[in-house]
Amino acid sequence: MNTYHDLLKGDEWAVFGQFTTDQQAGKTRPEVQKAYPPDAKLIDLVPPEAFNVGTRPVIDVIRERRSHRYFTDGALSLEELSFLLWATQGVRGVSPDGTRYYRNVPSGGNRHPLETYLSIHRVEGVDVGLYRYLPLDHKLLLLRADQEVGTQVSQAALHQSSSHEVKEFYFIQDCAVAFVWTAIPYRSEWRYTTAGSKLVAIDAGHICQNLYLACGALGLGTCSIGAINRKKMDAVLGVDGEEEFSFYAAPVGRVE
Repeated sequence: MNTYHDLLKGDEWAVFGQFTTDQQAGKTRPEVQKAYPPDAKLIDLVPPEAFNVGTRPVIDVIRERRSHRYFTDGALSLEELSFLLWATQGVRGVSPDGTRYYRNVPSGGNRHPLETYLSIHRVEGVDVGLYRYLPLDHKLLLLRADQEVGTQVSQAALHQSSSHEVKEFYFIQDCAVAFVWTAIPYRSEWRYTTAGSKLVAIDAGHICQNLYLACGALGLGTCSIGAINRKKMDAVLGVDGEEEFSFYAAPVGRVE
């Protein structure tokens, strides 16, 4: 037996049915957005109803989909960033009882176990620093203003680079904004116990694919990155590494 396969086999539903889930036990449902201090600095994003971007036909976007590892030094507009965040984790509505959030990506059991962090380097009107997206509010939460955050996130992602012309291009450090997703597995485990881990991984794929499509609709580029030093990235993001830990990343920027 290959134990490396165990995560991918974490959906044995007949076995899963033998457990009492925390949901069935009446334990409190975990929130789908982390709390933040009342005095936190929030930045309003462009609301979806005001978007004037992202109108390219989806058939063209799919035909041209590719990974980009080099970006120009052009900045993103706040509207473009707002569109990318809405496309990947945005909320379109809430069920009448307030227990289900309808988003632009599917999630097993509507649990949405991923949080979006942003290392912002070049976005018009937004200071360089580390942020977290608040999908229920459609706002950015400033975690810290930091001119070195791009280098820190890049080093935690193994400082990956590609050769461009006559120089090395560090595609997380040198992009306009880097997306880093963390997992909070209990959101899924609360309902699905042992099957939750596999569902977290599946959800991450949904989110990043929407980022590819949204970037294509804007004429931007991105590249999914699974190779990260989790402990280093957790330290950069300020998460505990146990109940929440870094999971996936993607740089975004303008392309030639």
